[in-house]
Amino acid sequence: MEKPSADIGIFGGSGFYKLFDECEEVFVETPYGLPSDKIFVGKLAGKKVAFLPRHGRHHQHPPHKINYRANLWAMKSLGVTRIISPCAAGSLQTDVKPGEFVVCDQYVDRTTGRIDTFYDGPIATHVSAADPYCPELRPLAIEAGKASGITMHDKGTVVVIQGPRFSSKAESKWFTQMGWEVINMSQYPEAHLAKELEMCVVNISLITDYDSGLQGNVEPVSHSEVIKVFEANLGKLQSLLTKLIELTPTDRKKCGCAQTLSHARI
Repeated sequence: MEKPSADIGIFGGSGFYKLFDECEEVFVETPYGLPSDKIFVGKLAGKKVAFLPRHGRHHQHPPHKINYRANLWAMKSLGVTRIISPCAAGSLQTDVKPGEFVVCDQYVDRTTGRIDTFYDGPIATHVSAADPYCPELRPLAIEAGKASGITMHDKGTVVVIQGPRFSSKAESKWFTQMGWEVINMSQYPEAHLAKELEMCVVNISLITDYDSGLQGNVEPVSHSEVIKVFEANLGKLQSLLTKLIELTPTDRKKCGCAQTLSHARI
């Protein structure tokens, strides 16, 4: 039986598939093993959309064990050309408050041991990460958030830590002093692998907490508190995603993401 196709893919936490009135669960095998879960495929804002819970629907895959390559390959195999990558994240700066959203424009990779490329040879392929997120989708995400009444930060650097532990206060203080705004465990290598497959990718960070080293009176972050704030803001995120999908054009003529590999090989 032929698999359904989709134009836009969303990675995220449990509950996002409720965006669909009706959806189909699709099992996808890849050369890199199984993705985190079955993929939910449905229609939203007149477009075909695929959703994959990156940690699995029961949150069974910790961030350092996610099969990022399989997840991205599965999306690509369904025809997806654009990836929306929302995530729960901590704030490293006092002006970025819990409940607000950041559309990141840069990342810093502080992970270790994660497989982060599709290109192990025999052709040397060097994909630039200078501008990791799609220049067309980012302003559309900001516009969608503002239209949904959400406080949006139009840029920010996300530092991606290995997990599953949270940062020590010393580490967090260092990240804050570096001027980075957001901290998360899953943006790398997810965003870069999307770029390697010539897909557009945009991050939307939902700020759930202040990280532990930010200021003296901040309580150490806990997963239960993160989930509480995330769930309280899930409606806002769903509204933003719906509006972003509505605003996203069908063609990809402005961003150059579809020509990524033309600049990556000799």
